[in-house]
Amino acid sequence: MQFSKSRNTSRWIIIFASFFIISLILWNTYTFFQIFKHEERLKMSLWANAEKILINAGENTDLELPLQIFSNNTSIPIMLTENDSIINSKNIDEKIIEDKKRANAFLSGLKNENDPIIIEYVPGKFQKIYYGDSELLKKLKYYPIALLLIIILFAALVYNFYKSTKMATQNKLWAGMAKETAHQIGTPLTSLVGWVEILKSENIDKSTTDEIEKDIERLQTITERFSKIGSEPKLENRDIVEETHQSYKYLQSRFSKQVEFSFKGPDNPIFASFNPTLHGWTIENLVKNAIDAMKGRGKLSVSVEEEGEFVKIKVSDTGSGIPKNQYKSVFEPGFTTKKRGWGLGLSLTKRIVEEYHKGTIKVLHSEIGKGTTMQVSILKN
Repeated sequence: MQFSKSRNTSRWIIIFASFFIISLILWNTYTFFQIFKHEERLKMSLWANAEKILINAGENTDLELPLQIFSNNTSIPIMLTENDSIINSKNIDEKIIEDKKRANAFLSGLKNENDPIIIEYVPGKFQKIYYGDSELLKKLKYYPIALLLIIILFAALVYNFYKSTKMATQNKLWAGMAKETAHQIGTPLTSLVGWVEILKSENIDKSTTDEIEKDIERLQTITERFSKIGSEPKLENRDIVEETHQSYKYLQSRFSKQVEFSFKGPDNPIFASFNPTLHGWTIENLVKNAIDAMKGRGKLSVSVEEEGEFVKIKVSDTGSGIPKNQYKSVFEPGFTTKKRGWGLGLSLTKRIVEEYHKGTIKVLHSEIGKGTTMQVSILKN
C-alpha cells in the first residue's frame, strides 16, 4: 500500500512538473512574440518618418538614410494609403496590387493585424501606413498551437501506454487467479473420483454413476481450460469435425428440450491444428451465447464445412439478433446485453480463435428479431 501511494505521488509530481514546464515555454513564447511585435512597430515608425522626409524633401535634403530604411525592410508587408486609396506598397505580390479587388481585400487584412501609423506630412494632410506581421512573427505566433498539438499527442501516447500497462497487469492478475482456481478445483475433483468408485462398489445404478463421471470429466476439462489461461497451449492435429460434434453432443444433453438442436457436418474427417480443450470452450461459448439470445427457446444449428483451405464452423440461432453497428463490439471485453454477466465469453472465444488457433471469428449474418450466425474459420492441415 505504501509503495502504491508513493508511486501515485511521484506520478502527480511528474504531471505538475510537466504542466509547469509547458506553461513556462508558452509564457516565454508569448513574451518573445510581444518583443518582436514591438520591434516591428518601431521599424514601421522609422519607415513612416523616412516616408515623411521623402515627401517633404528639397534639393539639399540628404536622402541616404530614408532610402536605406526603405531598402532594409524586406519582410514586412506594407500599404501606404491616403484618403483610403492605396498609393504605394512594399513586400506584396504585384499580382495582388494590380487587381484592385484583391488589393482592397489584402488591405482589409492588414487593418485587422495592426493599428495604422499616421503620417502628417503637411499640416492637415495625412497618410496612413498599414502593415502586417513578418513571416518570422507569423511562425512565432503559430508556434504555441503546434506545441500544444505536440503536447496533446504526447499525452495521448502516455495515456495509451499507461492504459496498456494497466491492462497487461490486470491480464496477469486474471491469469494468476484462473490458474489458482484450477488448482483449487483439483482437490475436490480427486475426492469426487474416489466417491464415484465407492458408489460403484455399492452397486448403485450404472446410469447414475456414468452421468456423474461425465460431469467429473467436464469439471476436469474446465480445470484444464483455466490452467491454460496466460500460457501458450499445445496444438494438436485432430479431426475438427469429430471434436466439434463431441462438444455439441455434451451441450445438447444438458440444455432445455425447448431448444431444438441440429448438427451438420461432412462424413469425412477434416484435420486442423488446434487445442481440443480450447476448441471445446469455443463451441461452448458460441452455443451458450446463442441460447441466451433465444432466451432458452428456439432453434440452434451447428455446421462444419470445408471451403478452400479453410474449415468453417457456423453456429446459428433464432434469437433477438445483433445490430450491424455492434458486429465488432460483441467481441470486446465487457460488452453484454444481459443484466448479469461480465461480457467475457465472446472476448475469450475471439482470443482463442485468433491468437491460439490462428483463425478468424465474425458475425456472418444477423437480423433483428430473426437470429444470428457466428462463423469460425480455421486453416486446414
